Amino acid sequence: MSNERKVAVVTGGSQGIGAALVQAYLERGYRVVATSRSIAPSNNPDLLTVAGDIGDPATGPKVIAQALARFGRIDTLVNNAGIFVAAPFTGYTAEQYAQVVATNLNGFFFTTQAAIAAMEAGDGGHVVSITTALVDQPLSAVPSVLASLSKGGIAAASKSLAIEYATRGIRVNTVAPGVIRTPMHPPETHDALAALHPVGRLGEISEIVQAVLYLESADFVTGESIHVDGGQAAGH
Repeated sequence: MSNERKVAVVTGGSQGIGAALVQAYLERGYRVVATSRSIAPSNNPDLLTVAGDIGDPATGPKVIAQALARFGRIDTLVNNAGIFVAAPFTGYTAEQYAQVVATNLNGFFFTTQAAIAAMEAGDGGHVVSITTALVDQPLSAVPSVLASLSKGGIAAASKSLAIEYATRGIRVNTVAPGVIRTPMHPPETHDALAALHPVGRLGEISEIVQAVLYLESADFVTGESIHVDGGQAAGH
């Protein structure tokens, strides 16, 4: 298969923001590799789906290897997969800690490591990771140290990678959402969640997609975190 068209890898690509990103990249003419635990096979020749637990250190490299075998290149990695567990700090269990660290940090580290190696061997590329506005603006109403620990680590690592690879044609950025309207938030919670944002509403999946696509074409932007959070990071 010709490898002239660009290729994007999207983790957590079976639902919500990830599924919307997969569709957006396909509409841009990219070939796409999508992964999640339960992702279904695809008959679309431009879409390769790879089922797997992103928290397993072997999954990310496997996804990248299959992407290279199928499409011959990696241009973009979107680290979208992640889990969020809100609880009082002293209430977190060891199991919750291990699950969040595995999914959020292992998934980011091992997938990004394999993707950047492929980008270095090719024509460069772009890594963008989905974090959270809570990294910069914690909320007393949403105790979530594990989100700050894991997603904050990704935000810091992304800046470090942006500098490490700045002269090698690889950009690294993050998008920090507020609360986004997805099926994980029942309708009866929407009013309370909307009030967490100064603009007084929930964010939409399409607004996260727009931010990622902006970064995709912003060749002079690296080491940046774009807040798509209705003003949450600015304060209350």
